[in-house]
Amino acid sequence: MKRILWALSIIWGIACCTSTCAQNLVTLFDAAKNFDAAYLSASAQYRANRYKADQAWGALLPNVNLSGNSAHTFTDYTPDTISTSQNVVPYQRWYGTHVATLSAIQPLYRPGFYDAYLQSKRLLAQSVAQLVGAEQDLLLRLSQAYFDVLSSKDSLDSIRAQKTAITEQFASAKRNFEVGSATITDTREAQARLDLISAQEIAAENDQRVKKLALDQVVGQSNTQPTPLLASAAIESLSPKNLESWVDTSVQASPNVQIAQLGLEIATLEVSRAKSAHLPTLDLAASMGGTRNVGGTANSGTSSLSSHLLNKSIGVVLNVPLFSGFVAQNRVLETTELVDKAEHDLDYAKRNAAQATRAAYLNLISGVGQVGALRAALSSSQLALESNLLGYNVGVRVNIDVLNSQSQLYQTQRDLANAKYSVLMGQLKLKQANGTLQPNDLVELNNMLKP
Repeated sequence: MKRILWALSIIWGIACCTSTCAQNLVTLFDAAKNFDAAYLSASAQYRANRYKADQAWGALLPNVNLSGNSAHTFTDYTPDTISTSQNVVPYQRWYGTHVATLSAIQPLYRPGFYDAYLQSKRLLAQSVAQLVGAEQDLLLRLSQAYFDVLSSKDSLDSIRAQKTAITEQFASAKRNFEVGSATITDTREAQARLDLISAQEIAAENDQRVKKLALDQVVGQSNTQPTPLLASAAIESLSPKNLESWVDTSVQASPNVQIAQLGLEIATLEVSRAKSAHLPTLDLAASMGGTRNVGGTANSGTSSLSSHLLNKSIGVVLNVPLFSGFVAQNRVLETTELVDKAEHDLDYAKRNAAQATRAAYLNLISGVGQVGALRAALSSSQLALESNLLGYNVGVRVNIDVLNSQSQLYQTQRDLANAKYSVLMGQLKLKQANGTLQPNDLVELNNMLKP
C-alpha cells in the first residue's frame, strides 16, 4: 500500500511540475534527491567503492599480458684478419627480429590479496551505510524546511487575523470615546497594540520569505508551495511506545554504528594483511614466446637464412620474505593499535546513538503532551475572549482586557501550530536517531496533509 501511495505522489508531482499547485513531501523529496549536493556526493562515493571492490577481486584472478617488439638491425662486419678459407670476410647486412610473448600469472597463495578483497567488501558496505545516512539527513532537512514554511505561514495568518481583530477593537474604542462612553486611554491602548502587531506582521512576512528560500534551496526549485497540514491531523497517534526497544534498535540499525562496526572489521583485516607480509607467496606462471628472425641473426655471419623460435613454459613461483628492515613488524604493531582505536570508535557511536534516541523519544513524548495541553488552552482562550468581549459591551470590562484576551488567543494558536510541526519533526528525528528512518515514512506524513 505504501508503495502505491508513493508512486501516486510522484505522478502527482510530475503533473504539477509546470503549474502552481501545492507540492507534498514525497514530491519535493524526489526533487531534492536529484539536486542535493551532499546526497549526490554520497551516491557517487558508493558507486566508486563498488568499482573499487571489483578491482580488489581482480587481483585474485589471472593476470595475462601480451608483449612484443620488432627491430631492424644493420650489421657492418669487418674482421681484423681476412681469411677466405675460414669464411672470415667483411660483410654488410640488414636483419630483422620480431618477438611476441604471452604470459599469465595466477595467484595461488596470496593472503594479503584476499584480505584486501574482504576489506573492499566492507568499504562498499560502509558506503551503503553512508548513503543511507545521507538520505536520512536529506529527508530530515527537507521536512524541517517544509514545516518551517508552513509554520511561518500559520504565524503570518494568525498575526493578520489578530491585526484585523485589533483594528476592529480600535474602531470600537474610537466610537465609544466619541460618544463619551469610554476614555481616550482605550483608544491609545488599541493604537499601541495595532502598531505593535503591524511591526510583527512585517517581521512575519520577511520570515516566511526566508523560510521559502531555504526550502527552494533544498529542492532546487523556485517558489515551492508546500501542502498545508490538515487541522484534524491525529498528532497524538505519533506517541511512541517502549523507549528501550527504540534504543536497542539504534545500536544495530544506526548508519553511524554500522559504519563504525565495518571500520572495526576493516581494521582487523588490515592486521591480517600486515601479518601476511611475513608469509611466502606462491603463483602459477605460464608463458609462450615466439621470435622471428628475418634475414639471419647477428651471429649468423654472412648467412641470411630466416628462422623462428617458439618457447613455452609453465611453473610455480615461490617468494619467501626474509628481512624488510623491520617494516613489516612495525606495520603489524601500527595496525593493532588502529584496531583498538576502531573499537573505541564503535563504542562511541553506540553510546551516541542510544543517547540521541533517548533524547528524541523524550522530546517527542513531551511534544505530544504539549499539543494536547495547547488544544485545551486554545479552547479556554477562545472562551475567555468571548467573555471579555461580552463584558466590554456591557461595561464591566475595559478595552485592555479584550486586547489581552485577543493576544493570548492568537499566541496560543501560533504555539499550537508550532507544537504540531515539532511533533511531526520529532517523529522523524526519533527514527533517524535509531536508524530506521526511510522515505516511506513521508507517506504517513502526507496522509496528514490536505489532499
